[in-house]
Amino acid sequence: MIVLAVRLSLANLFAPETRKVFWKVLGLTLLALAAFWFLLRGVFNSFVLPWLQGFMPSTSDWTSWLTFFLAILAGIALALAMALLISPVTALIAGLFLDDVAEVVERRDYPSDPPGKAMPFAAAMKSSVRFLGVVIVGNIVALFLLFIPGVNLIAFFLVNGYLLGREFFEFAAMRFRSPEETRQFRVKHAFTVFLAGLAIAAFLAIPLLNLLTPLFAAGMMVHLHKLISRREMGLRV
Repeated sequence: MIVLAVRLSLANLFAPETRKVFWKVLGLTLLALAAFWFLLRGVFNSFVLPWLQGFMPSTSDWTSWLTFFLAILAGIALALAMALLISPVTALIAGLFLDDVAEVVERRDYPSDPPGKAMPFAAAMKSSVRFLGVVIVGNIVALFLLFIPGVNLIAFFLVNGYLLGREFFEFAAMRFRSPEETRQFRVKHAFTVFLAGLAIAAFLAIPLLNLLTPLFAAGMMVHLHKLISRREMGLRV
């Protein structure tokens, strides 16, 4: 079922029907990441770098070498920070465009089913901001776990697999269910949702392609919710 949902979502990524949403999601994701990049670089140049240079010896040769070394470390740190930011940015962008993606998927692949109901904008943004905070905290924990031998990247996949799977599935399910029904439905199928979340985390780890994670994850969870619901009603999936 998860494999089918992944395959259907990948097919939707570049379908003509999703082209408009595709460019919206990609453009806004790039814009958000660029804003975070300049913010992080500005913070480093304004606060961190002057503080580090205060510990440098006055010898010009040492200063030039240390400055070069710090520039390399800054580049690595900023790249790592951007990699970790892709997950919360994905959550935030998804909150803005999930209903657009869901409507395209439902109209294209489930034309005979009743359409879902979009969440009110205020409720969607509140949920997105709340989840953004959870994902940031989760990824900070995962970042510290990266330094523990034997855990490393496993922590990144487990944390993001759980958090992204839970949130994207609830976004998709709430188009057809109340918040309480959605929570109960997710808990009932928690293992399936977690495995689907791992597929999202794997997609998130692919450079460049991960910029499309909001589009892929939203489409995948719409399909997964449809497939699970049909199976529970005894329909063919």
